[in-house]
Amino acid sequence: MKSSKISWLSGWGQALSVFADRRAVIMFFLGFSAGIPILLIFSSLSLWLGEAGIEKKAVTFFSWAALGYSFKFVWAPLIDELPLPLLTRLLGRRRAWLLIAQLLIMTGIGIMAMTDPSQGQDSLVQMAMGAVLLGFAAATQDIVIDAYRIELAEAEMQSALAATYNAGYRIAMIVAGAGALFLASGFGSEKGHYLYSAWQSTYLIMAAVMLIGVFTTLIIREPARQRPPRPYQGTDYVRLVVVFLIAVSVFVATFIVVGRLWVIGDEANPFLLFGHEAFRIVCSISAAGLVGYLLVKAGLVNAQMAIETWVAPVKDFFSRYGMKTATLLLLLIGLYRISDIVAGVISNVFYQDMGFSKDEIATAVKVFGVVFSLAGGFLGGLMSQRFSVLKVLMLGAILSSATNLIFIGFSNAGHSLPWLYFAIVADNLASGLAGAAFIAFLSSLTSVSFTAVQYAIFSSLMTLIPKVIGGYSGTIVDSAGYPNFFLFTALIGVPVLLLIVLVQRQLAQHSSTST
Repeated sequence: MKSSKISWLSGWGQALSVFADRRAVIMFFLGFSAGIPILLIFSSLSLWLGEAGIEKKAVTFFSWAALGYSFKFVWAPLIDELPLPLLTRLLGRRRAWLLIAQLLIMTGIGIMAMTDPSQGQDSLVQMAMGAVLLGFAAATQDIVIDAYRIELAEAEMQSALAATYNAGYRIAMIVAGAGALFLASGFGSEKGHYLYSAWQSTYLIMAAVMLIGVFTTLIIREPARQRPPRPYQGTDYVRLVVVFLIAVSVFVATFIVVGRLWVIGDEANPFLLFGHEAFRIVCSISAAGLVGYLLVKAGLVNAQMAIETWVAPVKDFFSRYGMKTATLLLLLIGLYRISDIVAGVISNVFYQDMGFSKDEIATAVKVFGVVFSLAGGFLGGLMSQRFSVLKVLMLGAILSSATNLIFIGFSNAGHSLPWLYFAIVADNLASGLAGAAFIAFLSSLTSVSFTAVQYAIFSSLMTLIPKVIGGYSGTIVDSAGYPNFFLFTALIGVPVLLLIVLVQRQLAQHSSTST
């Protein structure tokens, strides 16, 4: 009995020791850099827009500015393939792209800081442009950091790297969330007493905080586990970028044209609105893909290079797992965080509607909540070191869906600090645990030969459907009320449980047939 207890303690001690590794520390600081932009597009921006008098529907539509996170798989191959003049030679492939992304993030935050959204439609358009640039640059930074993490260490250590990355990410969320709210409040802006200069100063300070990420990029080393460079000329890469830019232009143009041809009012049923936007996205992706295919066939870009860039990573994934298992894996990836993300889009607006002040939200949500999110992430990483990742995923999925039911009671209770803290603790603990386990799971599915591309595909799928639905969260709340909205977010997480069971069975069969 004593021997088994010592063995048990030794196992947990080994699991804990990996968190002190130098590579885990690196991922902590890179996680911090990745965590700064997201709330500046979502919750902090939603409070800014709310104070500026922008209506609720328009506030939640701004969450679409972060759809760059959901489509980053489109340009992730360029990050894998394209060397940057001078910078790649000086810093290496990963660090060069990381530095560029971080400088663009600072530029996007700066554009938003120099825009007063209360000054009319033109100002809102400029704010949207800054938010889109911020979303694009932040998604690019994520592509590079994810690839860097996977190349930095073996698969057995990925759960620990995911946990320390998550810890840095969550601490950055305190800075960009609670820190931004405290700063804006301290500079004099409140609901009912909007002051643009307060938010301007706040966002400029957030841009300066990104220098921590820049400094980290400059002092770390390139990862050792990299695939050999491709045998292509500089002109091949230029032509590849041209094809990509043309395809992106076609996507944007098609999205605008289809929206003008099929107009639907904001007062329509939320599910019809979602179907409308889904149709526009499908049409736009199809048009961009068709144009890209025709340009490749016409010889504008090296056909073999195009295949290796966009087709080979997908083919590799389906070849390794088979059609059935790969399809189930993609479904699980696309739906796993749906309850969490859809509910999170409108969370700050919900707290405001419950009568909480910005300081109360900052203290409870952005500090207290993030501490428990850190605890959940650490617990998720530790459990993933000791147990099957899929078992931890199941626990995370159950908790993520169930905690949304707490918000139904919260919405009925109204302005209640005990309900606020209870909901925040449960929600963030579940989110942190599920997030750390899910990052480790996605990393285990990725081939080192296509690190950036495959992980970008996975993480894009993870956010695409939830963010599109989340863009209509304000509309759903207006039509159905908060209790029904939170019931909806809990129920859409139930199919995820079945998917985890099916994936577990398929992976077991795949493992037995391949050995």
